[in-house]
Parts: sequence; structure tokens; C-alpha cells
Amino acid sequence: MAVRTTLRENISIALQSIAGNRLRASLTSIIIAIGIMALVGILTAIQGIKASVNNAFSDLGANSFTVQNTNDDLNFGNGGHRKVYPPITYEQAERFKEGMSKFPVTTTVDLFITGTAVAKYHDQKTNPNIYFTGSDENYFVNTGHKLAFGRAFSSAELQHGDGVVIIGNEIRKRLFKSEDPLNKYIFIGKNRFRIVGIVQPKGSSSGFGPGDKFCVIPVLTAKHIDSVSNPSFTATVKTLNPEVLDATLGEATSVFRNVRGLNVVNKDNFEFSRSDSIQQQLSSQMDGMTYGGIAISVITLLGAAIGLMNIMLVSVKERTREIGIRKAIGATPSIIRKQFLIEAIMICIMGGIGGIILGIAAGNIIAVSISGSFAVPWKAMTGAIITCTVIGLISGFYPAEKASRLDPIEALRYE
Repeated sequence: MAVRTTLRENISIALQSIAGNRLRASLTSIIIAIGIMALVGILTAIQGIKASVNNAFSDLGANSFTVQNTNDDLNFGNGGHRKVYPPITYEQAERFKEGMSKFPVTTTVDLFITGTAVAKYHDQKTNPNIYFTGSDENYFVNTGHKLAFGRAFSSAELQHGDGVVIIGNEIRKRLFKSEDPLNKYIFIGKNRFRIVGIVQPKGSSSGFGPGDKFCVIPVLTAKHIDSVSNPSFTATVKTLNPEVLDATLGEATSVFRNVRGLNVVNKDNFEFSRSDSIQQQLSSQMDGMTYGGIAISVITLLGAAIGLMNIMLVSVKERTREIGIRKAIGATPSIIRKQFLIEAIMICIMGGIGGIILGIAAGNIIAVSISGSFAVPWKAMTGAIITCTVIGLISGFYPAEKASRLDPIEALRYE
């Protein structure tokens, strides 16, 4: 009970000292707040971005992969000439889809046109950031998108390559506001399309995908309007569960080698991209950013700790006579030490709370501005409070020890 009373008294004295030196305490707290704001802000922004990235890939899950043309590589064994692999044609993609139909999978054939399209409706138009692609009847199954209004492409529209389009919610809001967009005509580039469906909003995807800013047309329509003379198609395969993904990849390799007419001595001129590996790569990059952010914050907090120690040393010097009076009336070195340590810790925590609030606000502003999602970093908040306590102990220990060793007689004589 006595220890608790002494602690309460020490806290009361520390608060009185802080209240009596508001300017010094405020400046010190601001230094700490800046360091904590950097720490919490960076971690908040990264957490928001990571959450959005994970959400962007969650519908694809860990049970899908995409077959695409092999990236161009430099062939140094051939005079440094760039080796060009033949693109995946529409016919090859369709044959692959047919070959995979014997397995319990869902396959889509897609053609990416551009990620900088502009959609227009009368005098309204979007920014040049629309993801424009062609797909088939399995588009909704493999992407996880759901229709909010309208319908999917009909079999006739897919077979004939009709000028119809399904739009994302961001385009609906930008071009039509409160107007019903179904069966309205929009222009994407020089091509006119009739809207047959609007996809439910899913939110942004942190710059790693189209979010809600996309237009999907029948894949044959995309083939006809694509400005590239010999475009390369992709095919995405979604399995029933992740456990059979590796086995399905093996079967898909065999099927596509037959489609490409490769014999046993030919190496693959195509590649598979697994959705889970892409997500892991992005998460790994985010982890690297996290470590970098923590390193920057530690440097900032180190400067804040040095500043706090200097200010506490000034405080000890200014209050030398006060320390002498307390010792004269019975305060032990231990009590004096605790008073200054508690004061340093409380100044740090006050700054830390302000830094947490500012860091969460700044981090979420950054995350949302680059298509991330709002996040509350509970671990970072807890870590910030612990960090403030440790900084207070480290920075306040030497000044507190110096104060506790003052000779009471010399201290009382100090002017």
C-alpha cells in the first residue's frame, strides 16, 4: 500500500511539474509526437495498403493461375538478339479452354486491351485510367465480381462479338450519377458499346488492379477492335480448392504444350502466374517497406530521445533548489529518481498519444489517396505506447540519477 501511495504522490508531483512548465513540456511532447507520428503513420499506411492488396486478390484466392506468353528475354547466345516468343492466339486459348474442360476447373479466355482507356457518355467522360479488357462467360466466376444491375453477356453476344459492355461501379458514378445506365450507349475510344450490366462495387485495389474502374466486353469483340495486329491472349484457370492446384498446373502444362505443338525437346514458350504467388510477392514488398519505415522512425525517435534528455537535464538544473528542499524534508534519492523518471515517461506518453492520433490520420490519408483502405493499427498503437515508456526511461534515467545524487546542502545554496 505504501508503494502505491508513493507512486501516486510521484505522479501527482510530476503532473504539477509539467503544469508549471507547460512550454518546456509541450515542446518536448511535440518532439516525441513527431517521432511517433512517423512510426504510426508509416505502419498505418502500409497496413491499409496491405489490407487492400489482400482484398484485391481474395476472390482469386490461392486456387487460380493464368497462362500467358513468356516474357521477352535477352538471348546472349545469339549475338544478344532479343528472342521473341509467338503470342498466344485466340484459337490456342480456346483450344486450351476446351482441353481443360475435362477437369473440374473453370477457365476464362481474356484479352487485355489497355489500362488507360477513357469512357464517354454525352459530355461526360472518365479519367484515362479505365482498365479495358475482353472476357467470356466465365468472367464472373473467376474474378469473383457480382452483378449489381443488368445481366451477363449472352451466348449470341459472345459468339458474334457484339458491341456490349459491362462496367464497373466507378464508371457508373462518374458518367451517369443518378441516371440508369442500362441499355445506354457509351464510347470507349472510337467504339460504341451498349451497357448490359453494372458490377457491384468492390473498392480499390491499391494500384495493383482496376478496382471499380473497368469495362469488360466480349472477348471476340476485343479481338476485333484491338489496335495490336497480333495480340496475345491469356487464360485463367480456377480450381475447386487449393489442394489440387499443383496437380492442375501439371495437367495445364501438358495441355498447353500440345496446343502450342511443342515436342519433348522444346522448352515451354509460355508461363503460369499463380494468384497466391503474386500476392506473396506484393506482401513481401510491403514487408520491406514496413522495415524501412520502422528504421526511419527509430532514427527520428533517437533524435527525440536525445532532445528529451537535454531538456530533462535543464529541468534538473533549474529545479536544483527544489530538489534540495525535498531532500531536506525527507525525500530519499530513490523518491527523487522516481519523480524525474515518471515525469519523463509522462511527457513521452503525452507526446505519444498525440503522435498516435496524428499518425493514424496521416497514414490513412496516404493509404486512401493511393487506393488503399482505412486501417486502425492496434499493434502499432500498443507498440507506440511501449516505445514512449522505454524512451522516457532511457532519456530520463541519467537526469533522474543526477538529481538523486545532488547534495541537499549544496542544492539549497543554489541560486
